[in-house]
Amino acid sequence: MSNNQTAAGNGEPRSVPHFLNGHTEAGSGSRSGDVFNPSYGTVQARVGLAEPALLEQAVAQAKAAPPAWAALNPQRRARVMFRFKELIEAELNSLAELLSSEHGKVVADAKGDIQRGLDVVEFVCGIPHLLKGEHSESVGTDIDVYSLRQPLGVVAGLPPVHLPAMIPLWMLAPAIACGNAFILKPSERTPSVSVRLAELAIEAGLPAGILQVVHGDKVIVDAILDHPDVKAVSFVGSSDIALYVYQRGAGMGKRMQCMGGAKNHGIVMPDADLDQTVADLIGAAYGSAGDRCMALPVVTPVGHETAERLRERLVAAIAKLRVGVSNDPDADYGPVVGAAHKARIEDYIRMGVDEGAELVVDGRGFTMQGHENGFFLGPTLFDHVTPTMRSYQEEIFGPVLQIVRADTLEEAIALPSNHQYGNGAAIFTRNGNVAREFAAQVQAGMVGINVPIPVPVSYHSFGGWKRSAFGDLNQYGTDSIRFFTKTKTVTQRWATHDDVIDQSFVIPTMR
Repeated sequence: MSNNQTAAGNGEPRSVPHFLNGHTEAGSGSRSGDVFNPSYGTVQARVGLAEPALLEQAVAQAKAAPPAWAALNPQRRARVMFRFKELIEAELNSLAELLSSEHGKVVADAKGDIQRGLDVVEFVCGIPHLLKGEHSESVGTDIDVYSLRQPLGVVAGLPPVHLPAMIPLWMLAPAIACGNAFILKPSERTPSVSVRLAELAIEAGLPAGILQVVHGDKVIVDAILDHPDVKAVSFVGSSDIALYVYQRGAGMGKRMQCMGGAKNHGIVMPDADLDQTVADLIGAAYGSAGDRCMALPVVTPVGHETAERLRERLVAAIAKLRVGVSNDPDADYGPVVGAAHKARIEDYIRMGVDEGAELVVDGRGFTMQGHENGFFLGPTLFDHVTPTMRSYQEEIFGPVLQIVRADTLEEAIALPSNHQYGNGAAIFTRNGNVAREFAAQVQAGMVGINVPIPVPVSYHSFGGWKRSAFGDLNQYGTDSIRFFTKTKTVTQRWATHDDVIDQSFVIPTMR
């Protein structure tokens, strides 16, 4: 077990270090944050919250490192990424246990978190191909044009609390493979996995300074956004903060990629396979305690009969769910990440009741013997939710599923299309024409057809619409290569020795 790991949450809290210039560093700041074990509700670690001076140190070290790393031919950088992938795979179990102990998601789900990040590491192992430019021969007399993709220099990532391995890997793997140095500021509530990933990157052959981990709060976020040597920032979090980060960073001239909140919808047509649909909905709504940006918290059955049949089966399936501690192999989901987050979810449940929605299953008041202080919530189900309700309009981010009924397909498509968020939407049907119409019309960035959580594979890209994303380029896939590089276009002429010199004062053309 690494010195960054903990067993259960008992004993003296450990210290989570920063990772600078190839090694862990305690830092000298006086401020710190508590890292809880959500299954116990106890503090298991403390993480130092850096001041801007530490960021200055980290950026200076990163800035000094890129020339040698960027100058490596891309296949050698790919070899480091291959080795990085192998080392993560070898530690999958211990990384998953570390992750689940800080976030609360069950170990099996934590492994999925890591694996989806590994998919992107695997994708960027093809960086020699991904960095190939374009070439046009003889665009004019003896003139050729070609393009190069070159790294930006020092870039940064601000991942969220709920995906402590996947999102950091989505950010750092393309950035580093492209030849950049990367400053990672993980969530201060789930910080330890990022430190361990940095240690493994060094073991894989990454030069010191290329991957820096600096812990902190808004003080460090603002310092990153304001720092002139940080050329690009990738962010995932709530939409209000995503907009703030986007505007502040873009105002400093940085390239920005900011993913925000979501309220993903699943439309259930009368012809859907209800057994499969219910199984999909239960996993998508309640897996990871609903603490995913691609969770499915809204289901829209089309037609009264469909709604009644769906509700009956959902209630029966919910009754079979098992909530447990994060390391319980039989648990379907574990606690939420913190006491404040639990209270926020409970406030939304109370709000839904006050707004007139029917509370079919109430998850409040759930406790576990021996874990009375844990941050647990049982599954909650609402019916007869309407689009005017605030509990529908806002992101709850917990184990709460809302049924919003619709009479027609057109009415159902309008719900996600008119919502402030546009991350993902899914439809469950056996009708290909209906599915095609839905995919063409729904206003969301990622669409599932009989797929409840339509997170694209690593060689496509992840990104929502509307208030779910700010910036022009999506995460991972070829968009990530574009985001973390700048294009240089070269126009060249190699004239023969007997060419006549023709002086001209008009704008050059290739005619």
